[in-house]
Amino acid sequence: MTANDDENRLGAYLRARRGLVTPEQAGIPAGGTRRVPGLRREELAMLAGISADYYLRLERGRDKHPSAQVLDALARVLRLDEVERDYLHSLAAPRPRRRRLPAAEQVPARLHHLLAAVGVPAFVEGRAFDVLAANELATAFSPRLRPGENRLRSLLLDPEEQAFHQDWTAAVSGFVAALRDSIGTDVDNPRFVELVGELSLTSGRFRELWARHDVRTLEGGTTTVNHPVLGRLHLHRDKLPVDGLLLVLYYADAGSESAEKLSLLASLVEPGG
Repeated sequence: MTANDDENRLGAYLRARRGLVTPEQAGIPAGGTRRVPGLRREELAMLAGISADYYLRLERGRDKHPSAQVLDALARVLRLDEVERDYLHSLAAPRPRRRRLPAAEQVPARLHHLLAAVGVPAFVEGRAFDVLAANELATAFSPRLRPGENRLRSLLLDPEEQAFHQDWTAAVSGFVAALRDSIGTDVDNPRFVELVGELSLTSGRFRELWARHDVRTLEGGTTTVNHPVLGRLHLHRDKLPVDGLLLVLYYADAGSESAEKLSLLASLVEPGG
């Protein structure tokens, strides 16, 4: 979210995605010397059925509100999936009126009670992946899940968190893409501005991924982690939306070795354990 991105977010997105589609993927015969790794502007315009001059106006921010038909044509050529296509449409929609500063994210009391009651590592995260609350099992599972930590910052800057994830490369690319999805049109949100600014200064990997303009929803699924005491665990991860926040739970298949290891972890955090 540089100043230039904020002024011309549609153009920045089109430019980034154009650079990721090869001529071969678009059905253009290879040959000759190319100065750009992806599609040329005029190639994208031709394949989308619009004039090169009109596409240039879009990319340079001279026309910020193309029709839905034009956006769908561009999305098709750029090989965007449903999430990315929806994001493209959101960039071309009129910006909402500037809102007052958002209220601080608050964890409802019932979520604190739920965290204490569930017998698996569980925590609550905000829109910028700030950990807002966690149970004891979660902090024993990973000290980076303490309230006040930021999951993306830890993933990018903390060597222990990087070693914790079996597939760090996939994890960090997914988180960065999910951050862009979480921001959406809320580019003036001070927390997002602060986090993107900090990571842009401190992490080369973040700068590389942010420049791609990938957009993904960070959903539940399965993950493999390397716990420093318990060793490797294969776990399910569920993300449940509650009042604009996410309740995240880690659990294993019943009777599995990973379930036994989580039970051992639970016994260690119990009083007298």
